Amino acid sequence: MKFIHYLEKISNVSIYGLSSFLIFFIFFCAVFIYVISAKKSDMNEQSRIPLD
Repeated sequence: MKFIHYLEKISNVSIYGLSSFLIFFIFFCAVFIYVISAKKSDMNEQSRIPLD
């Protein structure tokens, strides 16, 4: 039996795809805002962590 047959038995299966996309999109936006708003000196300090 194929995987698609299992998905057809679940009611409102499209909600799972939409919710996972929203979680990914919100996380991506949050990281983007963090990177844009971060100070350059903080980023330089974090970039040197592996070398210390």
